[in-house]
Amino acid sequence: LEEFGRSAVGSDGVRITMESALTARDRVGVQDFVLLENHTSEAAFMENLRKRFKENLIYTYIGSVLVSVNPYKDLEIYTKNHMERYRGVNFYEVSPHIYAVSDNSYRSMRTERKDQCILISGESGAGKTEASKKILQYYAVTCPASDQVETVKDRLLQSNPVLEAFGNAKTLRNDNSSRFGKYMDIQFDFKGAPVGGHILNYLLEKSRVVHQNHGERNFHIFYQLIEGGEEDLLRRLGLERNPQQYQYLVKGNCPKVSSINDRSDWKVVRKALSVIGFNEDEVEELLNIIASVLHLGNIQYGGEDSGNAYITTDTQIKYLARLLGVDGLVLKEALTHKTIIAKGEELKSPLNLEQAASARDALSKAVYGRTFTWLVNKINVSLAYKDETHKNASVIGLLDIYGFEVFQHNSFEQFCINYCNEKLQQLFIELTLKSEQDEYEAEGITWEPVQYFNNKIICDLVEEKFKGIISILDEECLRPGDASDFTFLEKLENTVGGHAHLTTHKLADGKTRKVMGREEFRLLHYAGEVNYNVNGVLSCTHSLCLVCPQVMCMSNNKILTQCFDRAELKDSKRPETAATQFKTSLAKLMEILMSKEPSYVRCIKPNDAKQAGRFDEVLIRHQVKYLGLMENLRVRRAGFAYRRHYETFLQRYKSLCPETWPSWQGKLADGVSTLVKHLGYKPEEYKLGRSKIFIRFPKTLFATEDALETRKHSLGERVTYHAWWRGILACRRAQRRRQAANTIRRFIKGFIYRHNERCPENEYFLDYVRYSFLMKLRRNLPKSVLDKSWPTPPTALIEASEQLRKLHMQNMVWGYCKRINPEWKHQLEQKMVASEIFKNKKDNYPQSVPKLFMGTRLNGEEINPKVLQSLGSEKMKYAVPVTKYDRKGYKARPRQLLLTSNCAVIVEEAKLKQRIDYATLKGISVSSLSDGVFVLHVPTEDKKQKGDVVLQSDHIIETLTKVAICADKVNSININQGSITFTVGQGKEGIIDFTSGSELLVAKAKNGHLSVTAPRLNSR
Repeated sequence: LEEFGRSAVGSDGVRITMESALTARDRVGVQDFVLLENHTSEAAFMENLRKRFKENLIYTYIGSVLVSVNPYKDLEIYTKNHMERYRGVNFYEVSPHIYAVSDNSYRSMRTERKDQCILISGESGAGKTEASKKILQYYAVTCPASDQVETVKDRLLQSNPVLEAFGNAKTLRNDNSSRFGKYMDIQFDFKGAPVGGHILNYLLEKSRVVHQNHGERNFHIFYQLIEGGEEDLLRRLGLERNPQQYQYLVKGNCPKVSSINDRSDWKVVRKALSVIGFNEDEVEELLNIIASVLHLGNIQYGGEDSGNAYITTDTQIKYLARLLGVDGLVLKEALTHKTIIAKGEELKSPLNLEQAASARDALSKAVYGRTFTWLVNKINVSLAYKDETHKNASVIGLLDIYGFEVFQHNSFEQFCINYCNEKLQQLFIELTLKSEQDEYEAEGITWEPVQYFNNKIICDLVEEKFKGIISILDEECLRPGDASDFTFLEKLENTVGGHAHLTTHKLADGKTRKVMGREEFRLLHYAGEVNYNVNGVLSCTHSLCLVCPQVMCMSNNKILTQCFDRAELKDSKRPETAATQFKTSLAKLMEILMSKEPSYVRCIKPNDAKQAGRFDEVLIRHQVKYLGLMENLRVRRAGFAYRRHYETFLQRYKSLCPETWPSWQGKLADGVSTLVKHLGYKPEEYKLGRSKIFIRFPKTLFATEDALETRKHSLGERVTYHAWWRGILACRRAQRRRQAANTIRRFIKGFIYRHNERCPENEYFLDYVRYSFLMKLRRNLPKSVLDKSWPTPPTALIEASEQLRKLHMQNMVWGYCKRINPEWKHQLEQKMVASEIFKNKKDNYPQSVPKLFMGTRLNGEEINPKVLQSLGSEKMKYAVPVTKYDRKGYKARPRQLLLTSNCAVIVEEAKLKQRIDYATLKGISVSSLSDGVFVLHVPTEDKKQKGDVVLQSDHIIETLTKVAICADKVNSININQGSITFTVGQGKEGIIDFTSGSELLVAKAKNGHLSVTAPRLNSR
């Protein structure tokens, strides 16, 4: 396709935005009907559609709605390459396509985490089924895959030929017409892969089983079985390879169709059944049912003199009894008698010829219809999402259902189809308006209410309780007495005859009566007037209710036992009619669709002859009207025709304004505002939202696009230069990529050989590892001597790393030492001595660590001058107040302990009570508890000394550290647990007992010992 090639991908392979096609709008039309200047003109709409169809451009947008025209030929626009072009691309970046709708729904589901649905509608032959196939194929190709996902994809795709075989038929309009509505949910897991599915079916055309119009066929499966079934299979089923032998297949007088190969399709269906999960027994029983329907059609009746019917073809009964698994006599009686329950008694009444034929056909339709429902349920079991770990799968729904239908003679089925479309139109308008209003509010644009035809009045006319058409039909169908099609019409006239959207021959004016039959009533739908014929309407809804299911409930066929539940026989409730069943299922469908974010595909059939290139304007105008496309366009154009994000708009048109070309550095909104002012946009022509520009008239956009086309010529030389420069940059980028690839390649190879000796294969990797470690080490070197962290080295650098760590530590220590002043150095030296003596030995040592040691605890004024005079030339290094305990009685006396260079002196006010030379100091004892008691041990032979000295200091750690340093007795301090023994005098000893307690207490014990109780501060 010419436009597709231009607008999807440019000559250099780069995607071109949708606006690019506007330059060729005179020849190929606009890609979005919203951009039509005269959007209210049906002629302009048709002309745009015709232009595009002539150019094989079958897809056009109305905003986000896709209009698709059946080309009746193969177009090369569905390849994997085309799928990739639309994958992950913004909706308007490429030309309209079914893949764009598919991808947009998929991305919305993934990003917004909201379920989506795609509604496909159109009349028979418009391409609805093909559209749903293309969507399924797109997801099958472009979504993530695994073995399990591939199985689900196969089953989703293979469900189509099975459903087409049992639910599609050749009609006058379409050789493969879907004769049922289908809604399919495709379930996706959190990765975006299709993992399951579920199908709902609506309104199967069961009447086709027993009757076809001239030139039409029954459902495909009958012809496929007869043409493609093996001889043994046909013999077992009692069938001949000739469709003309079966009454249900000859009424349309069209056993063969040139475009259909029944034999080939049979093989496809048999394979598909296997893929979906049917076993051989299920296939056999399913084919038994299909064959039994053909045999039912061949049952012939004769009439007795009394008018009662009897069966003349016993051979068919024998086949039916075997195929259906029922008793032949019971079946025979069920086909010639009806059962009436009166006052609790069951009575059998014979049927006349006409009633018997109706009963036979009703049974055929019931059997086929329920088997079709069973088949759909079986497919659903096969497609079910079985992973319980992710129950909340995201969903995209596909609705493939008949479009609005208007024929020469419209029956009950057309009534149901058009009622369905009336509900869908109601939903469509509501959601379209809501979507528009939400976008306006999000962008801060004032919402202007849109006038539109609200078809709720028509929906209520059909479905309202007690006085709607369906309620009237139900009541007439199920009431006792002789109800008929005409009594239904009379009741309709009496109940809703005054409604503005309904009329009958009796109620109509003279002009209308000329075109209406007496057996018709007319509804004024949203899409126009439709006359419905009431002939057969009661039998169509009533027949399923009257078919006696007893004989089917007794079947040995496992499928039929599921289709005809024995519980039905016991259910005394009034059965629902077909119309009510359809209304209920339609309400559930509306509920499903309302819970999802919708997308729309409107399919159009270009001609009735199925010819490529033929554009039947009358037929297409008819469909445009009944699809509500003009109403949709009017609603979409009620506000602004065109809207784009600032970035997209500015990027495309920035060359039209000197201030925005070649690039805009400010805010995007300011850039767009500058651009449109330069272009001369009038205030009423546009609005600026929070992130988008809204343009009201297409002519404004067209003028901008034409200006851009003119501007391109003046930019030609500059573009050539830019292309040359981009080529240079591209070469540089390619060179960098090659270098990067080589580096990665060498790195991977080196990693593989990393444990080998150094060689050409691993030298780059090993050098890089060493370099990387050294750079990491440089960035993470410890900053303090207390920081022991160090990066883990590679194997080859363990030894070097250890040397570096030692060197760095030495360097930090040297640097630290150089920065220490003498005072601080002296303090640290004392702390080191204290740590060596008391760490992990004395209970109150940790509390002393953060406290600085003082030079002295007594100043010059606190020491008596006489004491200082007595010391003479000896320099005092430390003084501290202490408590001395007498050797006898342990009485506490306040004293001062003075330390000089040569001795320790104990002072009482002005007296030197005791002098202990460091040379004679034998040792120092202290407990491991938190008390401050310590003992200075002196020689007993020294007559100057009276015995060991027991002292207590509030600064025990500091005091003993000072004594140890001054006396050079660091290794002579004994830390004891339990008790300390000391010398009292010549040959006498004393004992100090140490115990843990709640508070500090020093006193003489009853045993004569000095008892010291101290609280425990730390556990060791």
